[in-house]
Amino acid sequence: MKQLIAVIGGDARYLELIRQLQAIENIDLVLVGYDKLEQGFTGVNQTDFNELDVMNLDIIILPITGTDEKGRVETIFSDQDIVITEEWLSNVKDKAIVFTGITNKHLSELMEKTNKTLIPLLDRDDVAIYNSIPTAEGAIMMAIENTDYTIHSSRVIVTGFGRVGNTVANKFAALGAKVSVATKNSTDLARITEMGLTPIALNRLPEYTSECDLLINTIPAKVITKDAIQNLPSNAVIIDLASKPGGTDFDFAKQRGIEAILARSLPSIVAPKTAGKILADVIIQILTKEKELLEWI
Repeated sequence: MKQLIAVIGGDARYLELIRQLQAIENIDLVLVGYDKLEQGFTGVNQTDFNELDVMNLDIIILPITGTDEKGRVETIFSDQDIVITEEWLSNVKDKAIVFTGITNKHLSELMEKTNKTLIPLLDRDDVAIYNSIPTAEGAIMMAIENTDYTIHSSRVIVTGFGRVGNTVANKFAALGAKVSVATKNSTDLARITEMGLTPIALNRLPEYTSECDLLINTIPAKVITKDAIQNLPSNAVIIDLASKPGGTDFDFAKQRGIEAILARSLPSIVAPKTAGKILADVIIQILTKEKELLEWI
């Protein structure tokens, strides 16, 4: 029996995701929010959100950004106003699976109220680690574009040593940068030392920023404070990789004349095909391995 998959919204990454899903047998694929896309998809149905066959949906794929706190879905390739509501989800079969990149309180509560299974892809280690590669390459691109000095020998501080911070620190170190990593986790500080990088206790970050050319944040909390920014050299650049609104005091950085960039969705900018294939590989893996959950053929 074929499974009905709806891809609702999405950015450039989803174009490759859709191509990968097209290659799978025994599914019917329908796209919502792609009506203004110049490059169409042969053999794939497209429809308006209000005309979607809701009751027969088996799998829903929402954008990486999920929804906002009102359930609204971001649509890059459409002017449709798409809002995921409790009433709409209630009409979707109970065994349906909903994929999203990230979730929020509103979306998670909607899924719980309507008894739907939600899979936030970026919460998975495999997706986050794979995704950290184009993110790190994007940070390198932004560093090159926004500085007048080489990455080699630059003094780089990375805040956070999670899945993205680890990869970013590694990539910049491989290019010859003098990399320090700030974190509050004592185990991570030991690992940073073992890697030949300079460890910094996060609460002591302002003591080190006077010797910093590039400050790269990966922590989704306000950690790049006034104190840290105050000590930065005037030609330093802040690249914030954390999810919106980032972890930087952007207003104070502007007051100081420090260039501070909130680098959102870098994988979709620098490597949408690779990023889309990463998402497709993991979704397909879930669909084929978790047969008892999805009643997959």
